[in-house]
Amino acid sequence: MSSSTQSKTPIHRDPSTRLYVIVVGAGLGGIGAAISLLLAGHSVRILEASSEIGEVGAGIQILPNSSRVLQSWGLRERLEEYATKPSRVNMRGWKGNLISYLDTEESAAKYPGTFYWDFHRANLHRVLLERAVELGAEITTQARVVDVRIPGGDSAQTATVVCQSGNEYVADLVVGADGINSRLREILVGRADPPIPTGDLAYRLLLSTADMLKDPELASFVQEPQVNYWLGPDAHAVNYVLRGGELFNMVLLVPDDMPPGSANTLAGDVEEMRALYKDWDPRIPKLLALCESVYKWRLQIRVGMDCWSHPSGTLTMLGDAVHATLPYLASGAGMCLEDAAVLGELFSRAPDPKNPEVKKQLLDLYERCRKDRTEMIVKRGNLQQYLYHLHDGPEQQERDRKMAAKEPGEALAWRDSELAPVLLGYQVEKDVDRYWPPPCLQDRAGGSASSAVASRL
Repeated sequence: MSSSTQSKTPIHRDPSTRLYVIVVGAGLGGIGAAISLLLAGHSVRILEASSEIGEVGAGIQILPNSSRVLQSWGLRERLEEYATKPSRVNMRGWKGNLISYLDTEESAAKYPGTFYWDFHRANLHRVLLERAVELGAEITTQARVVDVRIPGGDSAQTATVVCQSGNEYVADLVVGADGINSRLREILVGRADPPIPTGDLAYRLLLSTADMLKDPELASFVQEPQVNYWLGPDAHAVNYVLRGGELFNMVLLVPDDMPPGSANTLAGDVEEMRALYKDWDPRIPKLLALCESVYKWRLQIRVGMDCWSHPSGTLTMLGDAVHATLPYLASGAGMCLEDAAVLGELFSRAPDPKNPEVKKQLLDLYERCRKDRTEMIVKRGNLQQYLYHLHDGPEQQERDRKMAAKEPGEALAWRDSELAPVLLGYQVEKDVDRYWPPPCLQDRAGGSASSAVASRL
C-alpha cells in the first residue's frame, strides 16, 4: 500500500499456508490481533474468559498513529459515526490558567490521512468486534485459559491451550492478549509476574451533558469539543466530550490510597473525590457536583519482557500483557493496536508462515519492531506522571515556560518536537520494511519487502 490509511483487503491463502491462531483475550488488542491476522489470510478463534464480550471503561483518545491503524482495517466510515473530533488540547494549571494548547487539525496534518478521535470505549470495541466477526473470527466466551502446553519444547510446531472448563484447543500460534493481569505472561516466563503499582489511581466518571448545558460556565465544554488537562500538585484531571455531545468524560488522577492487596477496581466515595479538587479551577467542583457515583482504578504498569515469544514460535504476547503503561500519553490502547497491526503485517508477507523456521523469525521481527518502542512509551508515561504532578514552584514554572515556548521535551507530549513525530507519525508498513525480509526468506524474496505468493482478493 502506498499509504497505510488505505484499507487492506483480505488475503486469500491456500490451506497449506494458513495458520490456525488462538487469541486469548477479547479486549481492544486481542480483537485487533484477530482482525489483522484474518486480513492476512489466517483462521482465528478468540477465547474470552467472561460470559459476554464487552468493554468496561468510559472515554478513550485515539491519536493519529492509532487512527492510521484503524483505517487500515477498513473502519474509518464506521468509526466516524461514533467519533468526536476535538479541535484543541488545552493544558491548564490547576487553578484554570491556560498554559498552552495544541491545535489538533494542525497537528494531524503533519501525518496525512490521520485524526485525533475521542470515543466511548464501548463503541470502539463494538466496531472492532463486528469487523472481526465479519472477517470470520470464531469467538468462544466463558473460556478462561489456565495453561498453554507446548509439547516438544523449542521444536514444537503447535501449542495446546487449556481452559478452566477442561476444553482444549490446538493452534499453530497462540497470541496472549489477556491484559495487564496476564496469565499467559506468567506461563511464558514460568513464574508469578504481577504488574507494578505506580502510586496513582484514577477516578473515572461519565456525566450527562444535559445539566452542563444549563450552566453557561460549563456549556462551552459541550458546545466546543476540546480536550482539557489541568495539572496540579500530585494530581491532574482530564475531560472531553463523547458521542456527539451526549456524554462528558472525566478522569481524575490522584495518589493511590487503595488498600494493599485489594481489588484493582473499587467503588469510590464521591465526597472524598470532590474534596481532593475543591480548591481547583471552580469549573471542576461544578462538574463533580453533577456526579452521583464513581469507581476508582489502581494504575499499574508493565515494563516489558526480555522475550515476547516462546522459542518454538507457537506462543507470543501482545498489548498490556507486555507493556501496560500509565494513561498519561493516551497511548496504551494505541500500542496494543500497533502490536496487532505489526503482527498481521508480518504474517501477511510471508509465503509460508506455517514453516516452523519462518514462524520463529516472523515473531523475532515482531519483537524487534515493537520492543524498544513500547518500552519507550512506558518510560515516557512515567515521565508525564512526574511532569503533570509538580508542586507549585521553580520546576512547575519551568515546565509551564517550556510548554508556552514549545521547546523540546515539553510536557505537551503530542507537540514535543522530539517525541511527536516518533509517536504520532508511526507507520506499521515502514517499520516492518526496516527488517524485511527475515533471513530465511532473503533468497526467495530477493530482498523485496513486497513479495508474497498469497494474493489479496
